Amino acid sequence: MGLVLVLDQLSKWWVVQTLALHESVPVIPGLFNLTYLTNTGAAFSLLAGRPALWRQVFFITITVIALVAITIMQRRLAPVSRWYTVSLALIGGGAAGNLVDRLRAGAVVDFLDFYIGSHHWPAFNVADSAITVGVVIFLLVQFLHRDEPAAF
Repeated sequence: MGLVLVLDQLSKWWVVQTLALHESVPVIPGLFNLTYLTNTGAAFSLLAGRPALWRQVFFITITVIALVAITIMQRRLAPVSRWYTVSLALIGGGAAGNLVDRLRAGAVVDFLDFYIGSHHWPAFNVADSAITVGVVIFLLVQFLHRDEPAAF
């Protein structure tokens, strides 16, 4: 969890120090840019148009609840498979990384911009990637251990 948090924050710090807001630098033309954006909402800018105070309280509260739940799940699922620990560490580290941004700046720094032609996937960051990979691993482990009794 700590490694994901550190990598996420270092990558965001580098982007903020290197690029101007909304600046885009092609890395693989026609496929991938580094583009410095901020997101006050959740995934795909969900809830970005809501009042700032309400949005901040909501996202911070949900993230803290999620981190507590992840800690409890990790303690219960670790004996079943070490992959649960890996998946929950990725999810928790990603959630913590985006929480730090929200607490520090009121918005999450996004910069990984994939696209084909004029079709862009919404920009994301290391934390978002860790959460996604963590969820995929968690679901795969759940599928592989589906015959065992639930530990939570």
